Amino acid sequence: MKKKSVSSSAEKIVDRFHLPRDICAGAICISLTGDREAWIENYRGILEYTDTSILLQSKTCRVCLEGEGLAIDYYTNEDMKISGLIRCVKYL
Repeated sequence: MKKKSVSSSAEKIVDRFHLPRDICAGAICISLTGDREAWIENYRGILEYTDTSILLQSKTCRVCLEGEGLAIDYYTNEDMKISGLIRCVKYL
């Protein structure tokens, strides 16, 4: 008897219900409003936080936002809002 993998079952559910693959897979989602605001979804933790750099851990990588006057306006377990002059977003 062949055992089904969990990932193939999860993929079938995602396809069947037309769910967003990135969020279901645990990928970080970053939405920028110009160079002044970033909305981050599906992050795991804040590793470093200064007014010039914010380093976040996601399920699959680290993400670093660099700029000037950076501030985390709010955060929950699921999402956060970062404001300031965002000059660069790096995936590490």
